Amino acid sequence: MVVDVSQLSSSNQDYVKDLFKLGEWNDAPITTKLLSQQVGVSLSSASDAVRRLEKKGLVKHAPYGAITLSELGREYALQMVRRHRLIETFLVTSLNYRWDQVHDEAEQLEHSVSDFMIDQIDASLGYPTRDPHGDPIPSADGQYPDLNALDAEKGQKLVSLAEMTAGEVGIVERIHDADPDMLKHFAQHGLVVGADIAVGESQAFAESTQIILGKNSVSLGAAALRAVLVRV
Repeated sequence: MVVDVSQLSSSNQDYVKDLFKLGEWNDAPITTKLLSQQVGVSLSSASDAVRRLEKKGLVKHAPYGAITLSELGREYALQMVRRHRLIETFLVTSLNYRWDQVHDEAEQLEHSVSDFMIDQIDASLGYPTRDPHGDPIPSADGQYPDLNALDAEKGQKLVSLAEMTAGEVGIVERIHDADPDMLKHFAQHGLVVGADIAVGESQAFAESTQIILGKNSVSLGAAALRAVLVRV
């Protein structure tokens, strides 16, 4: 049965969604400190929120240990992720927003729209499976496409630019959407989902790596390299 996210407060909706997103981009255990940074609250506020979520059966958290979503918490998180990414896709596709403008708008709208509206947006867009940043969009019944599994079936793998070395090539599959200025910078250089890229030499003493996009190139630092996932 699909869960009803309206049963959660807006704050709890944000927490389960952000816990899920942290797990998408981070292999390390999710700590209260990491969660507080993701949500943008103090450490004490995040700790209080985790205790509330644990009482509701939405997370599991051993003292001083990692925070993980329970099965129920994951179901709520997937519905919130679905809302967020469908709204982002709608804003870009139907309202001509740039991809660097949609995150904050979706953060606001996702709490107030109905499930019916989300389903209508989904249908009107032709049931997209990825948002403008390449993020998978969960289905209405909570199915989440595993990009790593899909790439493995094709004999390929999904890696960050930070893991690639000079001379390697690939296709951009997914870009982290948290920093609008970074997204704007990427777009100006043609570094978008679907772009063919090649990795150039690291710049000595500059702590950057040259990324080649056809006739264009851009030098990126460590944070920007980690924000781009490439199919190789």
